[in-house]
Amino acid sequence: MNGTEARTIAAPDLLEMCAAHMRAGGRMQMAYVWFPQAGATPEIRYLASQGANQPFALWCCRPQPGEALPSLAKISPLLGWYEREITELGGVHFDGHPEPFPLVLHEGARSTLPPLDPRYPADQPVEFEAAPWRIPELGGKDVQLLPFGPVRADVLESAQFLFFYIGEGIIHYYPRLFFKHRGMERRFQGLCPKLGTVLAERVSGVGSVAHALAYCQALEAAASCQIPERARWLRVLLAELERLYNHLHYLGYLCHTTTLKVGEAEGRLLEERAKQLNAKLTGSRLLRGIIEPGGLRRDLDSAGLSDALEALRREFADYTARLERTDSHLDRLISTGVLTRKVAVDQGATGPIERASGLDRDLRRDHPYAAYAELPMTVALREAGDACARMQVRIAEIETSFALMQRVLLLLPAGPVRTDCHPIAASEGLGWSESPRGSLYYAVHLDQNGKLARVKIKSPSFSNWRAFPFTVHDSNMMDYAINEASFGLTTAGCDR
Repeated sequence: MNGTEARTIAAPDLLEMCAAHMRAGGRMQMAYVWFPQAGATPEIRYLASQGANQPFALWCCRPQPGEALPSLAKISPLLGWYEREITELGGVHFDGHPEPFPLVLHEGARSTLPPLDPRYPADQPVEFEAAPWRIPELGGKDVQLLPFGPVRADVLESAQFLFFYIGEGIIHYYPRLFFKHRGMERRFQGLCPKLGTVLAERVSGVGSVAHALAYCQALEAAASCQIPERARWLRVLLAELERLYNHLHYLGYLCHTTTLKVGEAEGRLLEERAKQLNAKLTGSRLLRGIIEPGGLRRDLDSAGLSDALEALRREFADYTARLERTDSHLDRLISTGVLTRKVAVDQGATGPIERASGLDRDLRRDHPYAAYAELPMTVALREAGDACARMQVRIAEIETSFALMQRVLLLLPAGPVRTDCHPIAASEGLGWSESPRGSLYYAVHLDQNGKLARVKIKSPSFSNWRAFPFTVHDSNMMDYAINEASFGLTTAGCDR
């Protein structure tokens, strides 16, 4: 697979391999299961980073029928959710897992075959029947339990949160997600590669560019396809426009949770203006229908965009200057929801979340794609790991996005924006992008007919939802909404 150093690993060697990789300063990224062909033994693949500008490590392990693999979750906790997902959707079990209970398929789910097995009927939903679900045990006569959701007020995605609390103090917090798991990875199976782009854009609506970009780059790698220079530069422009409106929305919503009404209104007005720029440039407020395998579907007319971005940048600078002088807003953010550097590493936090805790990682710089290698990159970092630091990182990232977009518009080369990209039968590719919420990976496998056999999505919210509860324990009810907003989580991006 492109961009990786691949090795076949025997099951008994996995623990030592993972431990050695972690000791060397590496980091696991994801694990997934795929079936090379119908009825074949499933294969588990582990993707790990080895440092900036170094190829990723790819470990392939094929257990014997019925053989359980050793759980790596105690060495690399972020793999815990991946292993549980593999067990439920792929039928491979892990010995010694610290959390051996359902994650994706809630209690009461019944399936004759693992849902990701190619033999599982594509039109057959997983059966459910009423069953008691696991509630963590927490003793103490004064401890109260508040189950909140899965139906919540406002326009919010389905999720249930269990709060164990005394007075205003939250002792323990337990999120239950995947109420509307859509089986997006399974939906790719059997599609022609070009049609898969439409699906990728809809995995998470506010990450349409990032998903399409990672997916298309995986296909282009599988097809050994080099896209035109102009398309590479325009992809950077689209990716930064998506980051811009996402971060502006974030700032407005964060103001909503601190009851700073004027700040909320101004943030959402700036978000709206950014989306109007998107619509004028591409015809889509969410920048859909532009990226495709081989480049872009059509060229973009960027006349007047530089001036419009500069006008928006000035408004943004005034807005954030006022935000950072508003003590009532800052007081609610400082020291709220602290995510320590160690927990960020262990649980796999990514994007602005990890960078606010002092972790200097960004795929645009460390594993550049599109035209990022030709552009100067400033990675925003903070050390405090609190809600204020997460806000400051996003403000700095918006400033960087404005600078990058102006640079692209200044240096944008002429020429075509697409080339033919023909998938190669039985090939595979890895694609990635730094979405507004963090690192996003697509692993794509094609079958003998050039159709999609397996698409694995490592989404940033899947990682950040795992880290988030560690900032809620030992906090208080009054700060919860602010803390959740400061993470910028999406349920759809996690549930897929």
